[in-house]
Amino acid sequence: MNIGILGGTGKEGSGLAFRWALKGHAVTIGSRDAAKAQAGAVELNQLLAGKATVHGGDNAAAAQAEVVVLAVPYAAQMATAQSVAAQLKGKILIDVTVPLTPPKVDRVQLPNGESAVLALQRKLGDAVKVVSAFQNVSATHLKDAAHEPDCDVLVCGDDAAAREVVVKLAEDAGMRAWHAGVLANSVAAEALTSVLIAINKRYKVPGSGIRITGVPSP
Repeated sequence: MNIGILGGTGKEGSGLAFRWALKGHAVTIGSRDAAKAQAGAVELNQLLAGKATVHGGDNAAAAQAEVVVLAVPYAAQMATAQSVAAQLKGKILIDVTVPLTPPKVDRVQLPNGESAVLALQRKLGDAVKVVSAFQNVSATHLKDAAHEPDCDVLVCGDDAAAREVVVKLAEDAGMRAWHAGVLANSVAAEALTSVLIAINKRYKVPGSGIRITGVPSP
């Protein structure tokens, strides 16, 4: 697939870009600063060592993509998505946003007590199929192809077909993914991130994760 990652220079976005490129997807990372994205692409291509090529540019990366990933900090979520709203129509937008409010990032702080991703879907309208995923995945080992991410992915969205696309992309990135219901259910995954940060701090680990048990592997 042709995937555009907005916020692709961050740890999570660049890690997903690396893994999807290795699986043969065409990946472009975007940033408000095109030069920064181009430099990020150079770094990823060095890691890919000729096995694949990632491209970099500004947030116009959304225009050519079939699937767009929003991997920016919560403070930039709404503004970034709205800046490319016209390019998102008719597409799947995978939102990785977690409503963290520094400095107390290990405390659950949900905006108005609901999902930040659900609020974005309302803003963008039905022409964009917003799917929530990857909030609980640590970026620590994403750029290490030999390391299997030790975390399942909860995929929430109101469109079942769009969720299925994201489930398969998560599997391409080396993770187990699960249909976790409607987009409103994303509130649980978003809140879990602060819980995992608290666990990381208490037990001095870089990236705790979650596993779904009692269900046969998909």
